Amino acid sequence: MDEQLLAEAFVEVADTLVDDFDLLEFLHRVTVRCADVLSVSAAGLLLSDQRGALRMIAASSEQTRLLELLEIQTDEGPCPDCFHSGKPVAVPDLSTAGDRWPVFAAQAREIGFASVHAVPMRLRGDVIGALNLFDTRPGNLSPGTLQLGQALAAVATIALMQARAIRHRDTLAEQLQTALNSRIIIEQAKGVIAERRGVDMAASFALLRKNARDHNRRLSDLARAVVEGTEVI
Repeated sequence: MDEQLLAEAFVEVADTLVDDFDLLEFLHRVTVRCADVLSVSAAGLLLSDQRGALRMIAASSEQTRLLELLEIQTDEGPCPDCFHSGKPVAVPDLSTAGDRWPVFAAQAREIGFASVHAVPMRLRGDVIGALNLFDTRPGNLSPGTLQLGQALAAVATIALMQARAIRHRDTLAEQLQTALNSRIIIEQAKGVIAERRGVDMAASFALLRKNARDHNRRLSDLARAVVEGTEVI
């Protein structure tokens, strides 16, 4: 475990203390940091919307994003189980999960993942989502690694809380919905860029993020401009 990466992950929480920060970009960085710090292959975040349904909000890779979407579509996989139970989920060998999650397990193994773990995201005792940790190696994560994963999930939750000094659940629900709606715009912008540049979705997302950082713009604002045709990347 790289202590420098861990320190940087928690220092980034300070970004959420300012009035105007990019929540979606931060949550994406959380998934990337999780993969790096916990020495797993990939990570993804799912959050519940105002109706209590899970939605994909961030993933460390394009393949992981698609796998998370599959979890939502089929309502099977570690994140839905973790979200509904409020308890961590550990599957050290995905080859044994065919009966439990037939569609998810087959797709995850086809991608190359051999194990998966999920930890809940909690706010004031309520579960608002889950953090998925994928690895190409079979085996259980150590208790210390799982505890650190839970801490990083808490970091993502802190970001949501700090975004607008949330005091009431209705305010939280509204903010989560705004973030989830922005995610849809970002996916549309990725498609526009991918078609225009002739690149895959992962490369188009990297171009979108780089442009937003280079010009100090919110990811969602730039994505909307790309979709509306007022910005070309």
